[in-house]
Amino acid sequence: MGTTDSARDELGRVGIWTLAFDGQPAGRVRESAAEIEELGYGAIWYGEALGRDAVGQAWLLLSATRRVMVASGIVNIAFRDPIATATATRALGEAFPGRYVLGLGGHRIDDTVHELDGYPMPARGRALSTMRAYLDAMDAVPNHGPVPDPAPRRLLAALGPKMVELAARRTWGAHPYFVPVEHTVRARRIMGPDAFLGVEQAVVLDTDLARAREVATAHVAAYVSMAPHQEANIRRLGFGDDDIAGGPSRRLVDAIVAYGDLEAIGRRVRQHLDAGADHVCLQILTTDPASVPEREWRELAPALLP
Repeated sequence: MGTTDSARDELGRVGIWTLAFDGQPAGRVRESAAEIEELGYGAIWYGEALGRDAVGQAWLLLSATRRVMVASGIVNIAFRDPIATATATRALGEAFPGRYVLGLGGHRIDDTVHELDGYPMPARGRALSTMRAYLDAMDAVPNHGPVPDPAPRRLLAALGPKMVELAARRTWGAHPYFVPVEHTVRARRIMGPDAFLGVEQAVVLDTDLARAREVATAHVAAYVSMAPHQEANIRRLGFGDDDIAGGPSRRLVDAIVAYGDLEAIGRRVRQHLDAGADHVCLQILTTDPASVPEREWRELAPALLP
């Protein structure tokens, strides 16, 4: 989908999304990043919670590789001032031309102080107005250093229709997380043909379907219980109390997570691409969330990459 540009070409159709690097020493992260590049994946995506900060993680991944794109999925705007984000992004863009994509998200949608592992996370306000103001503030930051060429691309972690529209209008595009294929269809319709759409897809590569479904169910249950915006999004997509109350339904789990053999994973990737995604980044789920899923990355590469 969309017009051709160099960043789309470099990202390719399939990338890797992971939080596993947060728990690993820097040396191990460098080795794993280099292998992801050698396997042929187009991009390494990573989240941000209370592990490595997103800027430090980007420097680590970019310095350990030569060609692969590195994308934050996402830089949490609740963690840093727009000035810090703008200047850090410029530095990354200048040091690693064309290889860093800034994904933004992590707003708070009410006035409540949320806790993450007991740490108070202050609210930032309503989602749309908060993100719009953050983008305005980033754009207004003066630049007294080298100008990166090309300018780093920006994405929004967009779920709702208004945020998806803002992503298409104010940034390169959208990076939806925890979404079924139907969301990809709707997002492409809202964004039009030119904006970039890079979709996260959780997968469990395991031919023991009962075990795979158990891992997938735990993943979905965790997000529905701790992330009100994720619950609101799946309700917008037609899932109701029967799918959420008392644990996620099989229908919801199957919509959010692709699990089974290589063919099952490949089928889900093709469904997103056919629905309008430019790129699908795979988050590998395993029975040990702290482990680095290198075996799965290796097995998936020849099945999904050109």
